[in-house]
Amino acid sequence: MSGIKKLAGQTLWYGVSSIFGRFLNYLLTPLLVTIFASGEYGKISTLFTIAAFLNIVYTYGLETSYFRFAALQPESKVYNTCSSSILITTALLTGFLFLFTNDFAVFLEMPKHPEYITWVILIVALDTLAVMPFAKLRHEGRPRKFAAIKILNILINVGLVIFFLVVCKNAYEKDADNFFATLYNPKIGLGYVIIANLIASCVTLLLLAKEFFQFRFQLNPGFWKEMMQYSWPLIIVGFGGMINETIDRIMLLKLYPGSTEEAFSQSGIYSANYKLAVVIVLFIQAFRMGAEPFFFKQSTSDNAQRTYARVMKFFVIACCFCFLGVTLFLDIWKYFMGTRYPEYYTGLKIVPLLMLAKIFLGIYYNLSIWYKIKEKTLTGAWITLGGAAITIAFNWIFIPILGYMACAIATVICYGFMMAVSYSLGQKHYPIPYARKKILAYIAVCLILFGLHQAFLLLGLNSWINRGVGLFFVGLFTLLVLNVERKEFERMPVVGRFLKRKTDLG
Repeated sequence: MSGIKKLAGQTLWYGVSSIFGRFLNYLLTPLLVTIFASGEYGKISTLFTIAAFLNIVYTYGLETSYFRFAALQPESKVYNTCSSSILITTALLTGFLFLFTNDFAVFLEMPKHPEYITWVILIVALDTLAVMPFAKLRHEGRPRKFAAIKILNILINVGLVIFFLVVCKNAYEKDADNFFATLYNPKIGLGYVIIANLIASCVTLLLLAKEFFQFRFQLNPGFWKEMMQYSWPLIIVGFGGMINETIDRIMLLKLYPGSTEEAFSQSGIYSANYKLAVVIVLFIQAFRMGAEPFFFKQSTSDNAQRTYARVMKFFVIACCFCFLGVTLFLDIWKYFMGTRYPEYYTGLKIVPLLMLAKIFLGIYYNLSIWYKIKEKTLTGAWITLGGAAITIAFNWIFIPILGYMACAIATVICYGFMMAVSYSLGQKHYPIPYARKKILAYIAVCLILFGLHQAFLLLGLNSWINRGVGLFFVGLFTLLVLNVERKEFERMPVVGRFLKRKTDLG
């Protein structure tokens, strides 16, 4: 249990940065969807989709390689090699991409704004240079500094967006003869969202200067080649994963049978509702921050497999609570998208599908430890490519028919496939005694409770009654988990004392 407690503690700190920081960032959604119609918001989503793809190319799996080799080699040697490699490739890639900004702008249906592409490339370059310093903080078990810098990054980003698009924009529109009005240019428009992100990335890299300059330029060809043999399949894993996460926005833009503006509108509605899966997404991100170095360090212990199995069970339970917390109260969560453009509400039907897909994705992340430990990262690449093929094929066929609903269905099928295949192969190469029946039962119960709640909504009763029924279903699931996992929870500090006291009173 001590290992899991340590992971929980680190996940809490990474969660503070991810959940608090991302929550602030996601609070921009109601602001942005109030300022911009769905078509303009779709352009913002498309630009950051490109950034996500570029992040994979720029980092090429070296972060995971660092954790793996730092457990086997002197950390300084690994850090120097990774940092030196990333510094060289970042400079080369950035210079190369700058040559084609106009072409990218035309491809993304934004020919009048090639500067948007330039700014996005700069953001990716700065974020890449911060990758290894952040990885070093995680490896050294320093989540507090990690959390502080991440939160400050988001505060700067959110603050600048509000400053430019609210303070300065309002001053400009009122013809105010003041300094703030001069800082706003309507021709930049949604570009201020990118500028805010760019400034935040600059500040983040400055705050990581101590860790960044700890490396010494060192690129041992033999050792670098050994690391790349491990990491290059992770490029495919990351790239395939990003295809599964974001390619649907670009395919909507290109395949939707309507005008370009209608396609951007579809993308905007889909992207805004996609963010309602934020609860599970943030939990998964926080978990991964702590789990990756934790799993590698645990890999040499005698009871590593049992630890991984228990982590998986608790992870799924937490995801199930996230699922119920969002899907049973969608009538509240929809206001996250503001009220000015009700068109965004038409996409609420995809939220349960996306939440289920995220549970599958989280389970897959847990399962993927087997091919990283057994150094079969190429197998992981093939699994991810299989998922990417499903995503592309399904969207290619059904986007012209179903619009963004096809994207949501494809996401569920893709991550369900990756989860099933990874589990099957993992049990052959690195058997882990997962509580399979319990995990499947918890997910099934969540889906049943959601279905019952949807049926109850058909009665057309008062919204507060509907929410009360939702709380009742959450309570039922809580009682189920506490009864089934009583022995597990009794070993925990706070919950354990409560359960033991209840048992003694009984």
